[in-house]
Amino acid sequence: MLKFTHQSIISLNIRNYIQFLFFMKLNKALTLASNSPRRKEILSLAGFSFDIKVIPTDELFPQEMPAELVPIYLAEAKAACFSAIIQDEIILCADTVVIISDDLGNKSLLNKPQDAEDAIKMLKSLSNQTHQVVTGVCLLTKEEKISFSDTSWVSFKQLTDWEIEHYIAHYQPFDKAGSYGVQDFIGMIGIQKIEGSFYTIMGLPIHKVYENLQKYIIHD
Repeated sequence: MLKFTHQSIISLNIRNYIQFLFFMKLNKALTLASNSPRRKEILSLAGFSFDIKVIPTDELFPQEMPAELVPIYLAEAKAACFSAIIQDEIILCADTVVIISDDLGNKSLLNKPQDAEDAIKMLKSLSNQTHQVVTGVCLLTKEEKISFSDTSWVSFKQLTDWEIEHYIAHYQPFDKAGSYGVQDFIGMIGIQKIEGSFYTIMGLPIHKVYENLQKYIIHD
């Protein structure tokens, strides 16, 4: 059994404090175009300093578009809103989708639920199934646009009605694609297997973000 002493808790707090003192330096300012608490947390924990600017965007896409391409399309649409006002900065836009498949292999998207009834329906469709989570990212500067995505596979156990209703009532996942957060109660007790990056499911494939920001990092 793990035991946490008062000293160990202080040590963890100091370590977290020191981590935030040593942000990575970039040769351009980094701007996160999202109000997502999860994306803010991931970027911060990875050591990036950034500002937040959000321009509301209609999350519309061509209905015939393959499901896996939708998150990049939406991330690029969000970035396009900044093209006329971008300064000497890097705009980071992202979008995450949940994709389920039927027995015939037909794929469909689960967007953000409209209400509790919709959320219950979504979670029941994910119960005892494996689904895809794809996060698309667009990095925009005055000089270039870089787009990429990352995919993870998530397998849920058979969720009970109580687990689903308890989660929705207490966590209200109405801002999350597929009606769940991997870091929330339902992810903790319900997810049996993950293939791919945990952070892609959470909303930002930070390993690929870091890889594509390498040329902007000042190594000192």
